[in-house]
Amino acid sequence: MALHTVAYTLAAIFLISLMFAVVSIAGFQEKVSQGSKLQVPLLSAEPGKTVTFDTVLLLAKSDADVAVGTPTVPGASVEAKVLAHGKGDKIRVFKMRRRKGYRRVHGHRQEYSEIEVTKINAGK
Repeated sequence: MALHTVAYTLAAIFLISLMFAVVSIAGFQEKVSQGSKLQVPLLSAEPGKTVTFDTVLLLAKSDADVAVGTPTVPGASVEAKVLAHGKGDKIRVFKMRRRKGYRRVHGHRQEYSEIEVTKINAGK
């Protein structure tokens, strides 16, 4: 392999690792890069399927090349693969009024989807 090919390959890998996007998923803003795994509120897609998020708020290819959306970056999207669905830890809500004999305990487990970002499309 020629030296310039190795340098180009390393530069491409470095550029891909620097590229990130801020995307709105179910009302939450998440900073994602290619290959990152994260938990988001429950999606309707089945595990193994690919989902596309079109509401990209910011797209950074490098430190010098940053596109900020007004409100979104036109043509940009993020593709992710749904890995699994699950439930978070139980949260217990306890209500009490002193001297009144009023006590209530309520539990909740939030459902989530675990996704892996496969591709960031810059658009344009």
